[in-house]
Amino acid sequence: MIRLFSIVVLVSLLNRFDATAQLVAQPVELTPPEVTAKSVYAVDLSNGRVIWEKNINEKRPVASTQKLMTALIIAESGELDSKLPVKHTDGQIEPRNMWITQGSSYQKRLLLEVMLMRSYNDVTKCLARNHAGSQGQFATLMNAKAAELGMDNSHFVNAHCLTEAGQHSTARDMMILAAAAYSNPEIRRIVQIKNSSFKYTGGKSVPVKNSNELLHTYSECVGMKTGFTKAAGRCLIAAAVRGDKTVLAVVLGSNFDDVWTDSETVMRWSLDNLDIALPAGIV
Repeated sequence: MIRLFSIVVLVSLLNRFDATAQLVAQPVELTPPEVTAKSVYAVDLSNGRVIWEKNINEKRPVASTQKLMTALIIAESGELDSKLPVKHTDGQIEPRNMWITQGSSYQKRLLLEVMLMRSYNDVTKCLARNHAGSQGQFATLMNAKAAELGMDNSHFVNAHCLTEAGQHSTARDMMILAAAAYSNPEIRRIVQIKNSSFKYTGGKSVPVKNSNELLHTYSECVGMKTGFTKAAGRCLIAAAVRGDKTVLAVVLGSNFDDVWTDSETVMRWSLDNLDIALPAGIV
């Protein structure tokens, strides 16, 4: 049985919901649909109420959904119109790259955009190195930011998010990160982009399609970030809006066939159940 919780928010993020809040919960039984995903967490961002939870504190790899941490650090650093040089150490890491090369330079905003839309690993490495000096130093910043946000069960080893020993998070911690990222106007703008383009220094331009299939198939979805490795399975952090209500969902450890169905099911069911009356005394 999955439980519905109402939470007391002690500090403010998104004006009323702080990702670092301590939660006080009392259960109300509901029966949501079955999903394949190993961990699920859904929250109503208008009041911070937790709608759906499944294995939210189980540590697991989260693949490229953790690029939201990379994006948050880069977006908060500002100077998004500045040009960043590419170095050979930003070299390609399979499976997905933009194939940027040493000697070229690109606007930070453009690199941030295509990283969030399509998870290009060489772009991610370029952003991390330019910001912190090295991949290791950027990972240190990721862990410092995680501690600041209250992500107590997360540890990051690299910015590009491919599997490495010691790198993990939980659905609860990724919800904290997702809420913080969603509160950033630049990230919120980018994750809603369905299609864009990337112009190389030499002049060639290529199309970039957002890898979040729900942006293309589910009208209430407004982004956020996909992820996949063999260790993590198919993962998606997504937001959906209906009227003045926004649901944020973390879906981890699904599979190729089910991740989109799982995620849409979680968001639709959560939006459908936002207005369920709670017992007196639950705030």
